[in-house]
Amino acid sequence: MRKSLIHPRAGRDRADVCIIGAGPAGAVAATRLAEEGLNVVVLEQGDWPDYRKARGAHADFEINSGADWAWNPNTRKSPSDYPINGQDADIDVVLYNGVGGGTVIYAAQWHRNAPSDFCVRTLDGIADDWPLSYEDLRPYYERVEAAFGISGLAGDPAFPAGEGPPLPPVPLGDIGRRVAAAHNALGWHWWPGSNAIATRPYGALKPCVQRGTCLWGCADGAKASADRTHWPHAVDLGVHLVTGARVRRISVNDAGLADGAVWIDRDGNEHVTRASVIILAANGIGTPRLLLLSATRGHRDGLANSSGLVGKRLMLHPFGVVTGLFQENMHSTQGPWGQHLHCLQFYETDARRGFVRGAKWGLQPTGGPVNATRGWPWGAVDPVWGPNFHRNVRARLGHSAMWGIVAEDLPEESNRVELDPELTDGDGIPAPRIRYRVGENSTRLMDFHLDRARESLEAAGAYRTMVAPSIRETGWHQLGTAKMGTDPATSVVDPWGRTHDVPNLYVFDGSIWPTSSGMNPTATIAAMSLRCTEHLLEQRYHQKVPA
Repeated sequence: MRKSLIHPRAGRDRADVCIIGAGPAGAVAATRLAEEGLNVVVLEQGDWPDYRKARGAHADFEINSGADWAWNPNTRKSPSDYPINGQDADIDVVLYNGVGGGTVIYAAQWHRNAPSDFCVRTLDGIADDWPLSYEDLRPYYERVEAAFGISGLAGDPAFPAGEGPPLPPVPLGDIGRRVAAAHNALGWHWWPGSNAIATRPYGALKPCVQRGTCLWGCADGAKASADRTHWPHAVDLGVHLVTGARVRRISVNDAGLADGAVWIDRDGNEHVTRASVIILAANGIGTPRLLLLSATRGHRDGLANSSGLVGKRLMLHPFGVVTGLFQENMHSTQGPWGQHLHCLQFYETDARRGFVRGAKWGLQPTGGPVNATRGWPWGAVDPVWGPNFHRNVRARLGHSAMWGIVAEDLPEESNRVELDPELTDGDGIPAPRIRYRVGENSTRLMDFHLDRARESLEAAGAYRTMVAPSIRETGWHQLGTAKMGTDPATSVVDPWGRTHDVPNLYVFDGSIWPTSSGMNPTATIAAMSLRCTEHLLEQRYHQKVPA
């Protein structure tokens, strides 16, 4: 007789599936599993976002966006957060703990990985191929784009032909039209920006009003964060979403199967949620941290870590910015942030450049008067302060545009997540320690792209271009710390997210990426979660589960 995952005593303390993390990966998986009638418990250490605290619609926004929306958990220091030791890292990790995860504070730039991103080893002789192709993932991209309400335009020549997003793109704006014309003259690629930003009413989403405040909580309800697009529906389907639940370890029974998640509530009380299957969706930092915390006598180096790769191969996408000043008013104080358009002209490898792989550019607004006085993104020379203060602010305010450059990061085992021997979170659980250095290939790649982005803005009529000084708080994309592959000796999970060592323990977040691509990752994280969930459903009667 076939054995179902469905348990007769299912409830908050006993589930068919327990998911850890309520970001996009957890949201996609929970919704789909609940649609099939499984009892799903989701443990999230954060809370629902309180958009009453978002200041995007208020005149004091730039001054009082506040610690509630700070990207760095070491700055936010909310009860939901855990500290991160980044002393040995070139880039600080930035993430959001709460319902919706990183989508609450992401810029909402939405990109599929390119076909070449799945076969870097085959094409360029470095890193590893993914155990799937773009075509394998294409139907799942289309489904999650419909679920999130993505805006954009089909037909981008940088991608294979196929179905595009369900909503029309955000307006190009003055800066977009100016740069698009320049790229047409240069013969360079550009395409209207694809964004997780609604341009007309769509499900729970309202049309964007172009405030340019996407990174600090969208109080207007236009940004497709998972707390809006997925969780209300998932809860209506019966998902038990438990907030304020900090998971401290995964328990394993004598048969070597994961049988529960041990977690602590806000009052310090310990609980155990038993489950037939456990899915980690806690991001590229939280997932390896939890696997390392779950070491046992049978898994002395961490749970599911026979390969020794848990926490290793961390990729953070180095980020660069070039800003141009224009004589004309580009009306760039507001707009989608997000991106007006994107460029993939230099995305693919060209060996003549002295490095492999490439980067994606997104054209963005530059903010209001307070932002015009800050060091970033205006470059390190000619500071705004001094006798020419008002003239310098006027030159920037509305008269500027910036290219944000997402650079592919190669996997290196020396870049990793460890447990800190001293630093702990509010419950005394060891915090993650990040060891990360930007590699030589990424440095060469970024220098090349910064130069080309200067050429772009100059061709668009900028009378001056500036490279923004490097800032540490750009580690939005945490990838690669629980690598996917077919060989248990060289990977943590199989092509469907199942750990090789523990057959009912899965990882569905960006940890499983073998390479980072040069794209914003949420589209692929969501599509991969859906693909892995569908496979779990197909194989549910063959799934090993605890007695």
